[in-house]
This record gives sequence, C-alpha cells and structure tokens, in this order.
Amino acid sequence: MAKAVVFFAPGLEECEGLLVVDILRRAGAEVTVAAVGDGKIVRSARGISVAADALAGELDYTGYDLCVLPGGIPGVDNLKADATVRAVCRQFAAEGRRVAAICAGPTVLAAFGVLKGRRATVYPGMDAVLTAAGAHYTGEPVTVDGNVTTGRALGAGIPFALELAAQLEGRAASDRVRKGIVYTD
Repeated sequence: MAKAVVFFAPGLEECEGLLVVDILRRAGAEVTVAAVGDGKIVRSARGISVAADALAGELDYTGYDLCVLPGGIPGVDNLKADATVRAVCRQFAAEGRRVAAICAGPTVLAAFGVLKGRRATVYPGMDAVLTAAGAHYTGEPVTVDGNVTTGRALGAGIPFALELAAQLEGRAASDRVRKGIVYTD
C-alpha cells in the first residue's frame, strides 16, 4: 500500500485537498492529512474547519511515496512559509519521490525550486510565476513531468486525483474509483 501526505494549511481550498484524500483512499492508498501550523484543526479559505490526522512538523516522512499541495488563498502563502513543507517537497523531488500540487499550489513548488526545467500547469493567470521560476507552462488540466504532477484548478480536481491514484495504486485501481464515482471526461 502506497503512502501519501496531503498538507492542509490555513486558507486552503478545501475541495482540492479533500478530493485528493478521498480518491486516494478509495484507490487503496494510505493518506495522512498533515496540518501546517500549530493545531490539527485547519480553517479553509471558505471558513470550513477540517481536522487533520497529524501536525506536519511532527511526522516522519521516510515511508511516504507522495506529497500533495492543495491551492487556496492564503493557503499557498502559508505553505510557502512553512519550513517542513519546503524541506519535504525539495527532498521528495530530489529523491525521485512523487510531488503534486493543484490550482495555486504549483506556485509553492516554483518558489521551492522544484519546477525548474519541468512542464507544469497552474491556475490561469499565475503562469508567469511558473515561467519566472524556469518551468514550462502547459495550461493543461493535469500535467505530469517525471515525478511531479500539477493540476490547473478545482475543475481539474477529479482527473488530478485520479492521476495520482494511478501513479500510487495502478491504473486498474484508478479506473475502479472512476467507475465507482461515475466520473466521465
């Protein structure tokens, strides 16, 4: 069973974070919701409180295969400012472990230097941040470049999460979830 961590920072786009958690768990992955900050209750951009499984700063990331950054404002600024998130994203990318971000989340990866020389997508209008960091902006709903996966926005949330499920648990598991949630492109 593959393991993923999804970082929830105050001000996150809750739908992007929870959708990834849900679909990965349906596919059979073990998923930890890691709270960025001092408490396990994270308040989203729209004022929804979500209980995390653990504090990001207290986890041992050794056995994890994937880390995921949801978007949301000011969530992405809180992700960028967190030393644990920065260290985990850089370490995973350097070691060839999977790193993923959606919506404004890819700007965090750009700030951490993870996207330099890679193809990536981001929320429309934020592409200049990626190109300034040396990324090649695609504008696609989901872009995979090696061990880095990026998604354009909440509207691409299901295909983004299904792609991550396929990467972690195989295409058959991803297709089983797609069929179970009655998702058609």
